[in-house]
Amino acid sequence: MKPRRITFIPVAVLVLLALTQSTGAPSVNAHAAWQHALKGLPTPSAGCFEAAYPRVAWTRVACGTAPALPYVPKHGHRPFVVGGSNDFAGRVTGNLLSTEGSFDSVSGVTSETGQVGGTGGQVADTYSLQINTAPFTTTVCGGKAGCQGWQQFVYSSSSQMIYIQYWLLRFNATCPSGWFTFQFPGNTDIYCFRNSGSATVAKQLITNLANLRLVGRANASGNDTVEMFVGGTSAGAVSAAGTMLNLGPAWNDGEFIIVGDCCGSQANFNAGSTIVVRTTVHNGTTSAPTCMREGFTGETNNLDLVGTAAVGTGPAPAVVSRQSNTLTAMASCQAADGTGDTHLTTFKGLLYDFQAAGDFIYAQTGKRFVVQTRQVSGAPTWPDASVNSAVGAQIGKTRVALCLPRRLELNGRARSLSSGGRLILPNDIDVSRAGDVYVIRGTDGQSVRAVLHDKWIDVSVGLGQSPQNVVGLLANAKSVRQVATRGGAVLTWPLPFETIYGRYGNSWRLKPSASILCKQKRVERSNPARPFYAKNLEPEVARRARAICLKFGIRNKALLEACTLDVAVTGRAEAARVYRGARAPVAVGRPR
Repeated sequence: MKPRRITFIPVAVLVLLALTQSTGAPSVNAHAAWQHALKGLPTPSAGCFEAAYPRVAWTRVACGTAPALPYVPKHGHRPFVVGGSNDFAGRVTGNLLSTEGSFDSVSGVTSETGQVGGTGGQVADTYSLQINTAPFTTTVCGGKAGCQGWQQFVYSSSSQMIYIQYWLLRFNATCPSGWFTFQFPGNTDIYCFRNSGSATVAKQLITNLANLRLVGRANASGNDTVEMFVGGTSAGAVSAAGTMLNLGPAWNDGEFIIVGDCCGSQANFNAGSTIVVRTTVHNGTTSAPTCMREGFTGETNNLDLVGTAAVGTGPAPAVVSRQSNTLTAMASCQAADGTGDTHLTTFKGLLYDFQAAGDFIYAQTGKRFVVQTRQVSGAPTWPDASVNSAVGAQIGKTRVALCLPRRLELNGRARSLSSGGRLILPNDIDVSRAGDVYVIRGTDGQSVRAVLHDKWIDVSVGLGQSPQNVVGLLANAKSVRQVATRGGAVLTWPLPFETIYGRYGNSWRLKPSASILCKQKRVERSNPARPFYAKNLEPEVARRARAICLKFGIRNKALLEACTLDVAVTGRAEAARVYRGARAPVAVGRPR
């Protein structure tokens, strides 16, 4: 009897068939199921391939030759727009198997322009999608000191191709056969790059951005692959023979970005554009990646990084970030704030009041990043309230301090900075100003944002990596309701009033010799006599202040309470502005 042949059909394919047959026509879900099935199907061998809905199979096509144009590595000072080292990436434990880039949402994007080949005028819908690795050690460098490998998975809208670009950074010798030579102007370092074969993917208009996905894969023993999916209808793939730089065992940082189409150029979005970028990193686990404030390409776009990146776990661990030319918020992997009369929101989202006077440590990560503030009492009118009158950051050996009424000090010396100005300091540190808003950016993606009002300073602190060990008044211990003294004793809210300002608060108080803030003859050192909240205000004062906060759209109960107190104590309606669009606290700490 002839044996019966049994064919196993992947579950995703069965789902696809069911979705198609049940409706008689392909649905959005059917297209998504097809794409999901295809992403799980490896290319059969090295080469170039294409696929079209509804067939779950890669069809071999002839490989093309990608243009010899360099998608350059980051170089020089970190830009203030997205690109260079100004981006978010996901870092995993172990090694990355793949990185996938997509867009959760695209808002207000109607046009984009860029240069073709890095020269000439602006041409519509000219950009690149890139998945970039961090520089890594490779044997192809031949042991040359300072040389590193770097790899990019690229879609070029102008050449309508996907391919892999390999780099030998600072090879500083004649490039190997088959490699192109590149040098930055005015720099003697020699870089080498080459391309894999390429597959054609039709030119994609910027208005179709939300339907595009780029995937880069690496395997320690197989081929490196780049794949691009266009909606749920078509896809292309290039599987490069061999691993060229042996990326697989060295890959643990993944960045996805939309930028200019080669040669250090810029992608220019229309005004009113906001995109939400998802970088999915797979290492064979469901663990959350580490958020890293870093980037690796030299191309840029004209948007700003906005807000705190979100980190997801599960089958598709990811880092999700926002880029915009309409929204404004300090970009960080994790953020904490000290606002108004002084309300502290920790990195994990605990909101509590800290109304002592003196110099304090707000946040500290090791010895390379320290943030301090000076709080002053509201006496005699508000003796149990306080506000920030100075903030300072020490990044490595560089000290930057901002003090009322409007004083900027660098390493203890006064400096002037006009609105719109920027100070580029050694070791990739910079200070920028836009009106009353000052931003200090550090070497490893740390940042401090200070809004100088006439009577107080609102402070935000951003970390360039999360999770990360951080201590100070803005830090938590293990959980959101836990804080720690400077000696490491863990305290859980609610806390006795005496503990808040005694054991806990005084432990973070600074001696004059340890302060990096602007020098003054006398620094007040005091604690409030009693808790002070909106309910302690005169009823009419509280009513007027609350009405102003409501007019600014503040609805969260805890934020409305803090806003009401700030408007009353400062006597300024502008004190409510910081709460508009502010994140709701995860927990609220009140004295016991």
